[in-house]
Amino acid sequence: MAINYQIRYSNHPDDARHYDTRRLREEFLVETVMSPDEINLVYSMNDRFIVGGAVPVKSTLELTTIEPLKSTYFCDRREVGLINVGGTAKVVVDGKTYTMNYKDALFIGAGAREIKMSSVDAHKPAHLYLNSAPAHKSLPTRLITLADAEVVELGSLEQSNARKINKLLVNSVVETCQLQMGMTELKPGSVWNTMPPHLHGRRMETYFYFEVPDGQAVCHFMGDPKETRHIWMKNEQAVISPPWSIHSAAGTNNYIFIWGMAGENLDYGDMDVYKPDELR
Repeated sequence: MAINYQIRYSNHPDDARHYDTRRLREEFLVETVMSPDEINLVYSMNDRFIVGGAVPVKSTLELTTIEPLKSTYFCDRREVGLINVGGTAKVVVDGKTYTMNYKDALFIGAGAREIKMSSVDAHKPAHLYLNSAPAHKSLPTRLITLADAEVVELGSLEQSNARKINKLLVNSVVETCQLQMGMTELKPGSVWNTMPPHLHGRRMETYFYFEVPDGQAVCHFMGDPKETRHIWMKNEQAVISPPWSIHSAAGTNNYIFIWGMAGENLDYGDMDVYKPDELR
């Protein structure tokens, strides 16, 4: 078993204006999230947010601490959210087993010591997408299914952005300290997400794109609303969105993405919206 990690530092928006394609991808794109029998993590200095993935195939994977955390256990001072985008998983948290089906979420509160992940069928391994943020208190671990989600329908086919937002790890569904996660599903014929785009300087965000068909791609838009940039992304890749950046995308096919947030508040509606014709 291997736990691989990288550290990404914060960026000033004025600096990011001068990044070329290579630098943009190095700073914000997480190219390898899922790899067999490994845990891959990126530790961002934006709100100390961790994004990553685990794919248990032949072995059980244990989420242990990494050196930058300077902790005994991974969850000594932070909480974790998992969403399964693969085959059925078994996740053991401090001796209690949780079965995670496709699109199920699991919230793990601060103080958890043992987190072990395995797949029910090695031929259909679980792909466990992971977000983690610092937490100031311990809260109960809880499994959240799509049936538990708070669902919002937005957009229209006429504007190519008809979508269903499944709020999974939000305070209207489960109590967290600052981590929020959910999943947005684009309907066939729609390609735009988070349009019109917005900023929320009170928190940062990550996007993880999946169910992107072979040969297709997603173009993720980021940056200051008056100085936007783009990153082309493939299936099961993630992108880091600093508080000063918009986060929106269009795909060459419909797709699904997972959003994760942490920062100053837990108000999902805390957004400074920009109209499409205001973007540059």
